[in-house]
Amino acid sequence: MTDPYAIQPSELDQLPDRDPEETAEWQASLDAVAKAAGPHRAAYLMRRTLERAEGNGIALPKLLETDYVNTIPTAAEPSAPGDEEMERKITAWNRWNAAAMVTRGSKYGVGGHIATFASAAWLYETGFNHFFKGKEADGSGDQLYIQGHASPGIYARAFLDGRLDEQQLDNFRRESGGNGLPSYPHPRRLPWLWEFPTVSMGLGPLSAIYQARFNRYLTARGIKDVSDSHVWAFLGDGEMDEPESTAALALASREGLDNLTFVINCNLQRLDGPVRANFKIVQELEAQFRGAGWNVVKSLWGNAWDELFQLDTTGALVRRLREVPDAQVQTYQTRDAAYIRQDFFGKDPALVEMAKLLSDDKILECFHFSRGGHEARKVYAAYKAAVEFKGAPTVILAQTVKGHTLGEGFASKNANHQMKKLTVDEFKTMRDLLELPIKDSDFVDGVVPYGHPGADSPEVRYLQERRAALGGPAPARRVHPVAPLPAPAEKAFASFDKGSGSQNVATTMAFVRLIKDLVRDKETGKRWVPIVPDEARTFGMESLFPSLGIYSPKGQTYEPVDRDQLMYYKEAQNGQILNEGITEAGSMADFIAASTAYATHGEAMIPFYIFYSMFGWQRTADQMWQLGDQLGRGFLVGATAGRTTLTGEGLQHADGHSPVIAATNPAALTYDPAFAYEVATIVRDGIRRMYGEAAPGEDPNVFYYLTVYNEPLPQPAKPSGPGIDEGIVKGLYRFNTAESAGLSPAANAARIQLLGSGTAIHWVLKAQRMLAEEWGVAADVWSATSWTELRRDALEADAGLLRGEERVPYVRQTLHGAEGPVLAVSDYMRQVPDQIAQWVEQDWSSLGADGFGLSDTREGARRHFGVDAESVVVAALAQLARRGEVKATAVKEAREKYGL
Repeated sequence: MTDPYAIQPSELDQLPDRDPEETAEWQASLDAVAKAAGPHRAAYLMRRTLERAEGNGIALPKLLETDYVNTIPTAAEPSAPGDEEMERKITAWNRWNAAAMVTRGSKYGVGGHIATFASAAWLYETGFNHFFKGKEADGSGDQLYIQGHASPGIYARAFLDGRLDEQQLDNFRRESGGNGLPSYPHPRRLPWLWEFPTVSMGLGPLSAIYQARFNRYLTARGIKDVSDSHVWAFLGDGEMDEPESTAALALASREGLDNLTFVINCNLQRLDGPVRANFKIVQELEAQFRGAGWNVVKSLWGNAWDELFQLDTTGALVRRLREVPDAQVQTYQTRDAAYIRQDFFGKDPALVEMAKLLSDDKILECFHFSRGGHEARKVYAAYKAAVEFKGAPTVILAQTVKGHTLGEGFASKNANHQMKKLTVDEFKTMRDLLELPIKDSDFVDGVVPYGHPGADSPEVRYLQERRAALGGPAPARRVHPVAPLPAPAEKAFASFDKGSGSQNVATTMAFVRLIKDLVRDKETGKRWVPIVPDEARTFGMESLFPSLGIYSPKGQTYEPVDRDQLMYYKEAQNGQILNEGITEAGSMADFIAASTAYATHGEAMIPFYIFYSMFGWQRTADQMWQLGDQLGRGFLVGATAGRTTLTGEGLQHADGHSPVIAATNPAALTYDPAFAYEVATIVRDGIRRMYGEAAPGEDPNVFYYLTVYNEPLPQPAKPSGPGIDEGIVKGLYRFNTAESAGLSPAANAARIQLLGSGTAIHWVLKAQRMLAEEWGVAADVWSATSWTELRRDALEADAGLLRGEERVPYVRQTLHGAEGPVLAVSDYMRQVPDQIAQWVEQDWSSLGADGFGLSDTREGARRHFGVDAESVVVAALAQLARRGEVKATAVKEAREKYGL
C-alpha cells in the first residue's frame, strides 16, 4: 500500500530551497539513522524534532497537512489525451445551456441553481471525456454520485448528446405534465438517467463509500466481478459539514477502497456565505482525510500561478497563501488589482518586491480566474493520480470559484446560491467570454436561447466518440433484463403454519429461523444479504456466524476467543453477513447498495436489515426516503418492536411510533404481524413481488418494513379457510369468532369486533375470553397485519371515485356486516390503528401506547398505557354501554374489579 502520509518529492519541488546543500545534509543524516538504528528510531527523532519546533514557535505545517499548493506540480502533470480545444467548446455549450435552463425556468418560480455547475464544470467534463466508464461495455461501469445542485449541467450535457430535447429542458423542475426533469438526481423520477439520489446533502458521500464496499463484497462472494467499477462522488466543501459526509471515512481507509474517489469542489462557499470564513477549508479537509488514512490530492492553483511560484525564492508566497483565511480569498476574487497588491502582497517585503514584477492583468488573472478546478489538464492529472493510486481511497480537493464564467454579478458573491437567473446583458457577456456563436438576434423577446452546434457537429461527434470509447452514455441507469428469481422452496414457509404447540416463540426468533432456511435454498440462498448493526446476538442470529461468515476483506487474521464453541465468531473474505458495528446509518447505506444491485450491477440481491425498531426510522428515515427514491428492494426488520415489549429499557428504547414514520414513505410496505405464520406469509409474498412475478399493477420497486417482537408467546396454527393469505398480505383477516374460540356466547349476547396487531393480539385474545366468561359479551378477534396498507388501499379507492371508478375499500369489504362496534388495539400510539377509522362503517374506538416509554415490566408498562387485557375489557364495555347493549354500571364495576 502506498503511504498516504508521505510527502511526495513532486510536492517539495514547488517549495523554495535557499540552501540545497544543507537540506541534503539533513536528509543524509536521517537516512543514516534509519540505516543504523532502523526506521522506528528515525521516526522517533522526527517526531521529537517536530515537537521541539512547535514548542519554539517555528511555523510548520501540521503533520496531517501539506502546504497550500498543488500536490502535482505543473512540471509533473501528464499530458491529457484528446482535443483540449474541442473539450473547451463542449464545456462552453454546457455552461450556457445550464444557465439558460435555470433562467428560463425562473419565470415559473420553480428555482434552480446556476453557480454550482459553473464552478464545477471541468470537474465533470474531464471525467465524462476521459474517466467515467459507461454501462454498455463489459462489467457494470462506474457509479457516479453527482452533486445535486449541479444537475442543470448534467442535463445540459445530455441535451448536447441528444438524450434530452428543448421541451424537456424547458420543463426543468416541472414534472407533472409527464415530460419534465426533476430538480435533483432522482432515480424514481428519471430512472433511465439518474442512479443515485444525492440530496439530502451528506447522504451521497456516505452511500458512495458503502457502494464501493458493496462492489468489493459482490466480487469477493463470487456473485459478479465488478473490480473494474470505480465509484466517483462529487461533493461540495460546505456539504462536508454534514456528519454523514465524514461518518465512514475510516471504514473506506480500513478496507482499502481504492475503487473510490471523492471529488470535493472547494469553491469556499456554502449556501449563505464562506464555508470557513476565518480558516481554510481545504487544509481542514486535508487533515481530516489524511488522518482517516486517505490519499489526498490538492488541485488548487491554475497555470497562471506558475510564474508567481517561480518568483518565490524565500517561501513568502507559500506562507502567505497558508495564512490568508478563505473569506479573504473570496474577497480578492471581487476586488481590483490595487486592493490585492496592498492587502495580499503588502504584508511581506518579499511579496512587495514580487508584486512589482507583476502586471495588474497578471494579478487579476491569478486571483479572479486561475484555479486548479478550472483547468482541464490539472483536473486530468488529479483524476489520473486517483485511479492509479492503490491501497486507499483518494480525495481530490479542487479549488474553484463559485459562479465562474457567469460574470462579476455572480462570481464569489455570498448570495449566488440563491440567484436564479442572469439578465440578457449578462448572458451576452458570458457568450463573448465563452466564444459561443450565438447572435444578439437569437434573444427573442428577451428570452435567452438554448445553444446547440448541431447533431452532426464536430463537438457532438467528439462527445459521442469519447463516450463510446468509455462504454456508453453517463450518467445512466440500466435495469438489465434478468429472469425473475425462482421462488424458494415452499417448505421453508409452510413449516410455520402448524404453530409452535406448547413452546413459546418470539416473532423475532421466527423470522430468524425463516432466514436460516431461506439462505440454505440452492437457487436463491446466496442472494440474501443479512445486515445487522452489532446486535446479532440480541436478535438470536449468532448461529449464522459460523455458517455464513461475516464479510471482511482481510478474512480472519486472528484466532477468535470463542473458536472452541459451536457458534463462534467467524470472519471471512467471502462472508455473507454484513455486521456493521454500531452504525445504523452505515447499515442503511449497505442496504441501499444491496437493494439496488439489480440495476447497478444486474444482480438481484435480497437484503434484510434487522435493527432495534426504535433506532431505525427515527434515526435514519432520511436514508429510507433515499432508498425509496433509488427504487431499492428488500426487507427492513424492526426487532424488539413496540412500546411495551422491551422490558426495563425505558424511554429511549421503547418504539411506539415507527409505523407512523414508515407510513409517510410511499415505497414502504409496513406490516405489524402478530404470529409466526403471518411473518412467513408476508416474506413469501414480498419475495414474489420484488424478485419474482409481480402481479399486474404491482410495483416491484418497494421495500417491506416488518416489526417483530422479542416476547416469547404461543404461536398458533394458521387458521383454515379461504382468503387468509390474502387478508394477511392486504392487512386484515378474522382470526376467530367467539364461537370458534369455544366461548359459547348466549344467543342474545352483546357482540364487539376486536382488532389487534403485533403483540397486542395476545392481550386482545385474553380480553376476548374475559369478556365472555366474566361479562357475557361475545367478541370476534381480527388480526390487523398492516394498518398502513389498509389505509393506502382505501385512499386508492377514494381516488378512483373521482375518476368514476366504483370500488369498496378492502377494510370496509372485510368488516362489512360484522356485528357490533369495533375496538382496535396496538402496542403503538393510537394514530397507527386510527389510520383506517374513517373507512370502518361500525362505531370506532382505539387503544394505543401514546406518550414516552418508561422502564418497567411488560405488565406494568401495559397497565400504565392502558392497553393490557383488563383495559381492553373496560374499553369494550364502555363502547357497548354507550350503545345501550350492556348496563352502564358494568363499566364502573369492571374498573374497580381490575384496579383501573
